Amino acid sequence: MITIDLHSHVKISKKSDFMPDYFEEMIREAKQNGLASIAMTEHFNTRRFLDIYDYIDANFTYVDGYYFVHGVRVFPGIEVDVQEVGHILLIGDRNAILEVRAALEPYTEKRHFIPFAQLMDIAEHYELLKIGAHPFRESTPLTHLPKEQLQRLDAFDMNGKDLYAYGIEDYQARLNQFAEEIGLPIVGGSDTHQFLQYGAIMNEVGRDFRTVTELKAAIREGDYQVKLADDLYLKVKAATLVKKYMKRSLAAEQQTV
Repeated sequence: MITIDLHSHVKISKKSDFMPDYFEEMIREAKQNGLASIAMTEHFNTRRFLDIYDYIDANFTYVDGYYFVHGVRVFPGIEVDVQEVGHILLIGDRNAILEVRAALEPYTEKRHFIPFAQLMDIAEHYELLKIGAHPFRESTPLTHLPKEQLQRLDAFDMNGKDLYAYGIEDYQARLNQFAEEIGLPIVGGSDTHQFLQYGAIMNEVGRDFRTVTELKAAIREGDYQVKLADDLYLKVKAATLVKKYMKRSLAAEQQTV
């Protein structure tokens, strides 16, 4: 059994700089919270996106389809805003993710976000795991998109933040019904920006996997389970509060520089 969090961030926010010490602390805490692997789905329009890969490439080994960081498999990924409103997670080989990011350079501003169908056209040129992120989040839902377009995805995201915000039972019921209507499986992602949230939700995959192709096969064949922590509410609330105060502190530091 291999555990993985399929929605994870390694920066405190999109507007903050990449901080190597913070990144390494996140990975160590992920391991301590029972994660053998994570998908590093950083926002595609985060500040200085490529700083993340410059640092990891210089300091850690990339093997098969992932980086090996302090004993954790870190799969490259990206979270993309689409024009119709909504977020899509793409996870795959390092070069594929970097090529997708380069293709999205003209679409980083809100008024110019890429249409969903066009994003899928780009993604389908690569072997990527395509996940509809937090489909019921009020600010970025996916439920308004056409069924035939959503079926181009590989799965929907059962999101730790939304389980906390909307209630576990109600949210799971709505997501299960929606996923069944579209015909897609559900996978788990913490959506953390702060390490206290790691372990709130994860996927336990019944076979070893070293590439996204192998992971996609396990998901497609149902060889995994989504696990929720008993203390999910505490983990998400604590991480949310710490993130808020860290963002305030970083903003204050920038104003004094």
